[in-house]
Amino acid sequence: MLQTIPLSNDEPALAGAPMICAAQKLLAFLLEHGTIGLTQGKAFQRRFVHWAAAEFAWPGWEEDKLFLVSKALNEYDFPPLEGLHFALLKLKLIRHEKLTCRLTKAGRAMVGAPGDLFNEIAPFYLFQVDHAASSRLPEPPLENWSLYLNLLHVEAARGVTGGALREALFDLPDPAGAYDRVSGMIWNQVLRPLCWVGLLEETATSEHAHFEDRRYVTTPLWAKAFENTPACAQLSVLAAHRLRRDHPV
Repeated sequence: MLQTIPLSNDEPALAGAPMICAAQKLLAFLLEHGTIGLTQGKAFQRRFVHWAAAEFAWPGWEEDKLFLVSKALNEYDFPPLEGLHFALLKLKLIRHEKLTCRLTKAGRAMVGAPGDLFNEIAPFYLFQVDHAASSRLPEPPLENWSLYLNLLHVEAARGVTGGALREALFDLPDPAGAYDRVSGMIWNQVLRPLCWVGLLEETATSEHAHFEDRRYVTTPLWAKAFENTPACAQLSVLAAHRLRRDHPV
């Protein structure tokens, strides 16, 4: 796998990482206000969800888009917040106490430290979270992160579509099939997590573009977070073709 490089807190490229920017705002909110109210199900209360929708300005999940779906937002209506809540809790940067969320000592130390947050959150969120579990339909986990990162290191440097990645990894979909789930699996388990931590940027021809038509390019943060190992990455392109041959979907 590409070797990660710990980032410093003054790294400018971190400003383009949605999950890290949102984590900073959430931890700063707790430092100022002390607590965030929780529902009986231990989700953030609507009052905070509404605040987060406005403050995070998460690409693709902006406040105006969220309120088109519902005028009263629950945490599950804002998946990036739900994912961030889970990550911060598992990393013990926040804790639940009865029906409130509070900062831990470790979380307090992370306030105003975006590099430290990235170094904690990104490896956990990318490599330890079961992203397949968030799918509405059961799907097998795509566990070969070394392959995906090295392939993207080459292909996404100049821009690559989800469809091209699907073809490189698993060949073309069956033209007789009614729906290709594989492109959605790659998006759900690999591409979206990388976008959320700020390592990829997604562009689409329309808001409802198919997964295979969306285009991805590595961000400035990618070059800062990974060592430049093009030889390893080039070998991974060949490995993708071997995976396609040996593991047809």
